[in-house]
Amino acid sequence: LCFRAPHSYTGEDVVELSCHGGSAVSARLLRACCAAGAAPAGPGEFTKRAFLSGRISLTQAEAVMDLINATSRQAAAAAAAAMEGALYAKIKSVQENLVSLAGHIAAYTDYPEEDVPELSMGALEASLGCAKAALDKLIAGYDAGAVLRRGVDTAIIGSPNVGKSTLLNLLSGFERAIVTPVAGTTRDVVEQEIQLAGVRLLLADTEGIRRSYRHLERAGLVLAVFDGSAPLSPADLSLAEKCAGRPAVAILNKTDLPQQADEESLRPYFSTVVNISAKDAAFLPAVEQAVTDALHLAEADPDAGLLANERQLAAARTAQAALADALEAVNGGYTLDAAGVCVDDALRALYELTGENAGDDVIDEVFSRFCVGK
Repeated sequence: LCFRAPHSYTGEDVVELSCHGGSAVSARLLRACCAAGAAPAGPGEFTKRAFLSGRISLTQAEAVMDLINATSRQAAAAAAAAMEGALYAKIKSVQENLVSLAGHIAAYTDYPEEDVPELSMGALEASLGCAKAALDKLIAGYDAGAVLRRGVDTAIIGSPNVGKSTLLNLLSGFERAIVTPVAGTTRDVVEQEIQLAGVRLLLADTEGIRRSYRHLERAGLVLAVFDGSAPLSPADLSLAEKCAGRPAVAILNKTDLPQQADEESLRPYFSTVVNISAKDAAFLPAVEQAVTDALHLAEADPDAGLLANERQLAAARTAQAALADALEAVNGGYTLDAAGVCVDDALRALYELTGENAGDDVIDEVFSRFCVGK
């Protein structure tokens, strides 16, 4: 099949060869191609060529690998949106605003003899504020977006015999952990990867409070389980205090028994408290909603265009800081030149984000993570 430029994936002339037979026939065809001057594809070869020929932006190229590596429905949706240019469109809108602003500042300051309309400080501040607000929103959504793309390590913690293993089995959909009435049955960390609320959770059910504390420090999400049929112990309250300020859900288990736990004493430490019986699958949606709330997943729209990695985040933060400096210059009574320098710095950072002025080292680093030939 022959794909003529510029209508191929790479934007170049491309020929695709197909053949019948097993590996021996394919190997002979490959040797013939190499003998005719072809070279084996490197990591990300075709996507890199598409980027270098201007077919896609660097953010769209990175989304190709994100889609390949997607481990959940939400991760795939976020990558697909980026491939279609959702993030690039957002950054481009900010760029266009700043280019117009930079041009007006340069014309007004460099050619005072010309009849260039004066740029009022109010209009300048409004334009800078609008651009910065767009970046603020992108950056604020990065953590929730990272959860959509990569999932989150989740620790199920609590005192012995509160139902941690039963909860693990409920979330897994099968009996992953041994459950008995005897406290301390779980003697090691039991792990299970699941999909919940559209994202990947790597669950870890731990033995006892002491080991729970170690996992709590490393976890991106904590499911703290308490026995609702018994008064909360000092160990329970100490555990609750350690969850304060973290993405954590308090789960009062054993609603099938008369309740004695004081739910209100947990609320200062958790954004969400949910009452369930981990033996009953009917409570699974309540846990799913609690996880969605704790991770702020409702605020992360995978179709809206999200920053996808640390490279993009660093560039966005550099632009954000430059715009903050520009606003400070305007409010501090400095000349337009000072604000213009800051606007230029912000534009450079955004062009690096989209790849329009990314250096060879950045491009090589991005594509080194690709599969061969993708």
